[in-house]
Amino acid sequence: MDTESNTKPMAPPRRRKRLRIVCLAVIALLLVLILVMVILGLTVFKGKRPVTTVNSVALNDLQVSLDILRLRVNLNVTLDVNLSVKNPNKVGFKYTNSTAVLKYGGQVIGEAPIPASKISAGQTNTMNLTLTLLADRLLSNGNVYSDVISGTLPLSTFTKISGKIKILRIIKIHVVSYTSCDLSINVLNRSVANQTCQYKTEL
Repeated sequence: MDTESNTKPMAPPRRRKRLRIVCLAVIALLLVLILVMVILGLTVFKGKRPVTTVNSVALNDLQVSLDILRLRVNLNVTLDVNLSVKNPNKVGFKYTNSTAVLKYGGQVIGEAPIPASKISAGQTNTMNLTLTLLADRLLSNGNVYSDVISGTLPLSTFTKISGKIKILRIIKIHVVSYTSCDLSINVLNRSVANQTCQYKTEL
């Protein structure tokens, strides 16, 4: 005589069921947090380009002496550059040590350090830089004499500021800001003229 067993599957223990519920709740919470962080990162905390602006370039000192026999010129120029960096982001912008350079005909003839710093959210840092022409770097350039004789000395300044923005302490965005200005020194009036600047920022 065959007997059928009507055994039913045993229900899982309550502890295992609670553990499963807790795990699912934790996973769901993590997914929600990740989703919220992504939404905030793409909207409120979306990385924006810091704005570097040259507010003014002023001639601090100009000393010129001509050596007509040798067709050479002894030249000393000091420029005061007022530079500002605005951080439009909702988080701080931290940049590393950099350098501002003074150029003549594409040749670097002077430098000024830009120390590392941090700009708080929505704030602007203003820097006063002094660029001094290193006369020995112009000794081999024959165009200086003719430019000084003409009364106009063309120069240019260039700055590069590199840094990063941390969003929610997780996402890092690297930023590089470039500023270049072309200007002319009026030797007779001892003033800066025809200043034009270009700005570029890369994320």
